[in-house]
Amino acid sequence: MHRILFLLTICFPLLLRAAPAKPNIVFIMADDLGWADVGFHGGNAPTPVLDKLAAEGLELTHHYSAPVCSPTRAGLMTGRCWSRFGVTTPQNERALPWDTMTLPLALKTVGYETCLTGKWHLGSKAEWGPNHFGFDHSYGSLAGGVGPWDHHYKKGPFMETWQRNEKLIQETGHVTDLIAKEACEWLGARKGAPFFLYVPMTAVHLPVKEPEEWVSKVPASVTGAVARQYAACIMHLDAAVGQIVAALEKNGQRDNTLVIFTSDNGGSTAENNGQAYPPDGYESGPLTGNNKPLRNEKGTVYEGGTRVPCLMNWPGVVKPGKHEAPVQIIDWMPTFCALVGVKPAKDLKWDGVNLWPQLVEGAPPQPRMLYTVAPGFKSRALRCDPWKLVEHGSGEKAKHELYDILADPNETKDVAGQQADVLATMKERLRVKARADRDAVAKD
Repeated sequence: MHRILFLLTICFPLLLRAAPAKPNIVFIMADDLGWADVGFHGGNAPTPVLDKLAAEGLELTHHYSAPVCSPTRAGLMTGRCWSRFGVTTPQNERALPWDTMTLPLALKTVGYETCLTGKWHLGSKAEWGPNHFGFDHSYGSLAGGVGPWDHHYKKGPFMETWQRNEKLIQETGHVTDLIAKEACEWLGARKGAPFFLYVPMTAVHLPVKEPEEWVSKVPASVTGAVARQYAACIMHLDAAVGQIVAALEKNGQRDNTLVIFTSDNGGSTAENNGQAYPPDGYESGPLTGNNKPLRNEKGTVYEGGTRVPCLMNWPGVVKPGKHEAPVQIIDWMPTFCALVGVKPAKDLKWDGVNLWPQLVEGAPPQPRMLYTVAPGFKSRALRCDPWKLVEHGSGEKAKHELYDILADPNETKDVAGQQADVLATMKERLRVKARADRDAVAKD
């Protein structure tokens, strides 16, 4: 018995397959899904698909997004901090300069087919859409989160936003089902070339309004109209992820596909029936986004606003477990490009780093700084373990908080008053990081 255990311990890592030169990549991003909204973090809505992917894959327990949606998407698409583009809020104007080497464009240089099905929100006019920035096929909302049944964005010039390949269309059906269906159909049409499928879901962004089929499955312990709708939305999202994974398996693509799941920011408690959406019978009351035990929520640079669920799953290649070192949304472009052999013709000024050595190959994580900017540049944060600096405002009137983020991950004790030297060092590091902000703002 001891000999068997020894052989398993020594040989199991060797049984993992080496990553093929050009694996498929599926990147699924939930919208406003909080830290504790998932079952594997104790959520009150069952998420069996995500739980299984996390248990059989690698959970990134300190994965950071931006505080809100468009910035996170800009970071994913460029490998750079969103603030370099002046993007700090959800926005309908074009976010990226025309000459930006985006993630899909980079992958296309080594033969990848690319698809986005879901929410773009980096330019809400058709001429600023995903097909202009490297996606062979696109479908979903050019703007932000939409009404789940009418597919409308907020009242105004971008209300009509549902599209396929930048042509506005009208469809019936629930948004979660439609996005998953398009993804599965696109996967089924692939004939051999490697692919990058990006699925930015609109769930669980407001307004939530779920089919009765899903509301009826919510545990009885979840009470309140909005709370039950929200839980149903999470469960529906989980099932949609399952459909995409099942499509990979059905098409014989699963063994050669890296699957990533995360959220674009922390959970929200905004009013479900607000924000100027066209009325469609939405329940009134605050959303029940759950970021506990992390501090605060979407829109802030505190942990509850930016530390989000994240997992990567690739049977036979990615070893199951937990990765505790801090990583950020901007790391995925450098990671994917290194994995598939993209060699940029010029310096892309990445703020992110290649995670593959530390996530899969056993290399120790390197010390680094994670820089975060909140909407309107009103707050910034810098994590440089063991410290995290939070800055509100700017200039002489700026106020600072300092946390030992390793000992106090929930940011309960501001030690700025007791750590003058550390505070000064962190403030200078933050100032240096902020110098590059707005160096690539999109111009007409």
